[in-house]
Amino acid sequence: MTSQPPGEESEPTPEELREQVEHTREELGQTVEALAGKADVKARAHEQAAAVKEQAAEKAAQITGQIRDKAEKTTQLLKDKTPDPVLDKAAHAAAQVRETASRAGHLAADKTPDPVREQTGRLAATARAKRTPLLAAATFLVVFLLVRRSRRHR
Repeated sequence: MTSQPPGEESEPTPEELREQVEHTREELGQTVEALAGKADVKARAHEQAAAVKEQAAEKAAQITGQIRDKAEKTTQLLKDKTPDPVLDKAAHAAAQVRETASRAGHLAADKTPDPVREQTGRLAATARAKRTPLLAAATFLVVFLLVRRSRRHR
């Protein structure tokens, strides 16, 4: 090995210069990417919107579950507190309503024009597809009306 006097540095070899240039290019590329990411307001806004949307969906699912649980508890509590004769009368009345509605439906179907029947069929299919929310809303309405009625009698 040859030693150089202090203060004199050897000039870099062409290979060392190439490595330094390549290293500098990589660092510059990373810096440009970082700056481009910060400057891309539209992409950042989309990312933020997606995050907010995801949080809202999670919160909505959580609240929906809580409402469903409370509705089930309230329904069960109402069933437990309602006397059996009232439940029997309600079941009998519901059966009569179903029977009467069925007769009325058959009568209306016989006298309804074909285009109206087709439209009604599409609406019925939509209602069947969204049965759970409709049943939940109906249950909530019945529970609300029964609680309101019981408070009036007190």
